[in-house]
Amino acid sequence: MVKRGFLMLALLLAAAACDNDSPTAPADPNIVVFTAQLSAANEVPPITNEEKDARGNVRITVNLSRDAGNNITGAIYNFVVNLNSFPAGSTWTLAHIHEGAAGVPGGVRVNTGLTPGTAITLTTGGISNQTFSNASAQPGLDPVAIINSMIANPSGWYFNAHTTLNGGGAVRGQLVKQ
Repeated sequence: MVKRGFLMLALLLAAAACDNDSPTAPADPNIVVFTAQLSAANEVPPITNEEKDARGNVRITVNLSRDAGNNITGAIYNFVVNLNSFPAGSTWTLAHIHEGAAGVPGGVRVNTGLTPGTAITLTTGGISNQTFSNASAQPGLDPVAIINSMIANPSGWYFNAHTTLNGGGAVRGQLVKQ
């Protein structure tokens, strides 16, 4: 009898452990998160000048809007960027999401809003937790097609940051859906 009680308790505990309350599961289906590890070596072609050791990462949180049929109707992008190992005094001029597989340059699809006019000097060669909020797809592009494609194939998209020295891009990383 004691063995049966112990067995039942063990089965109940095992069943409870299989519950779907995983902390890695998104709490809100209208939020999608992407990350990317940024490296100068990932740029096309790879960076070989003074910024060749530059690195960083980005976390992109996308807030989705949906219609009554649960179809995505829009997306707003929020970025948190960390850059490091740039030469002190480098000037960060642009940052965006591009469509393109690893090793393939692609067009800008979502801009952070950073411009050469609002450039950020990396006084010590890096910056932590730089945020850009409320970004959307480039004007004239289909925002729904963009986010649906990013969700379906995140590795076909990349984030990169540009500097004065490397106007075509200084660090790049393919997106990973979290």
